[in-house]
Amino acid sequence: MISAEARPYIDASVPVLREHGSTITQSFYSSMFAAHPELTNLFNMGNQASGAQQNSLAAAVFAYAANIGNPGALGPVVSRIVHKHVSVGIRAEHYPIVGRHLLGAIQKTLGDAATAPLLSAWDEAYGALARLLIDTERKLYADAGVSPGELRDMRVIEVVRESDDVRSYLLQPLDGKPVPPFKPGQYVSVRADLGNGRQQLRQYSLSDAPASDRLRISVKREQGDAAAPAGEVSNWIHRNIERNSILAISHPFGDFTPDSESDQPVVLLSAGVGITPMISVLNRIAQAHPSRRVVFGHAARSEALHAHRADIAAARKCMPNLSVVSFYESTDDEADGVHEGRMEFGKLPAWPLEETDVYLCGPIGFMQAQWRALIEAGVPAHRLHREVFGPELLDHLL
Repeated sequence: MISAEARPYIDASVPVLREHGSTITQSFYSSMFAAHPELTNLFNMGNQASGAQQNSLAAAVFAYAANIGNPGALGPVVSRIVHKHVSVGIRAEHYPIVGRHLLGAIQKTLGDAATAPLLSAWDEAYGALARLLIDTERKLYADAGVSPGELRDMRVIEVVRESDDVRSYLLQPLDGKPVPPFKPGQYVSVRADLGNGRQQLRQYSLSDAPASDRLRISVKREQGDAAAPAGEVSNWIHRNIERNSILAISHPFGDFTPDSESDQPVVLLSAGVGITPMISVLNRIAQAHPSRRVVFGHAARSEALHAHRADIAAARKCMPNLSVVSFYESTDDEADGVHEGRMEFGKLPAWPLEETDVYLCGPIGFMQAQWRALIEAGVPAHRLHREVFGPELLDHLL
């Protein structure tokens, strides 16, 4: 909590942040990276190039100011941020660096409007948030039994082409010890060594049921277009990583963990590469409760871009109550369970709306459209769960 003296200044910052948030965060990143170039190895520089990371921070700062008296609203956001931070090795000593450059960017952007009391209030507010994140991250590191930034070398023992743009990589630890336990839906960070000392970390969902001796990730090759640059790390992985390659992998993290252990009905809806955590969930259900009622809906641009069809086919053979529906933007064959066009609620199998959890993963536009359609169809909001990263994590707070 912040003091009563600081609160009015934070509240008054809301319209200012709405207007100048992107300018502030652009100034912040420019200043911080100039002073600490080593931090570029921790931040997603692809998102820097596209502007997504600046927008994400601007949204986070604005959401924090707008909801500073509402810890219930901020709680889920803090949880997602903490898991992301520990997956890339954020340490307590990084927070003063961020705070110093963030306050400097606020002062530079607002000029004379950045009065001493306003800057003092934001110093206090940032300090409170930093302490919360540091304490929560420290516990998460301890629970996982890892140090900040700790990675583990794993050998690629199999590479499978899952679709025209997705490959899966089966990994085994070089030390021969068991892999860390994880919950379906979680992800690992993968380090890409890009040459000239440049490194980048990217998060990839684990795409198979937990096992003691292996992990599997699935990587979509991001080709890029006029709106966004090509994915530097995903293209590096597709070009360079093959059988017997070594990858440095973090401990699994992430708080999007769909229920894979009960026998209650469940609905899994995905689009694009959002299918990867859902396949992990589906494969675990096939092991633990193969008779469970599962609706599995997926949307892709075409059948050729529909990843993990082999996993779905295997699940159908052992899960008598699994209903699979696929949506392709274009298709020459609208067979049973295959529809042309975007995912529509009315074309999904029926399920008991009041009693069934629904999990969503995919591009933000897909999840927003499905969320609205599900609410309009009568699905209670507390039954809806989604996996999101970036500014869209905060869209319900803005």
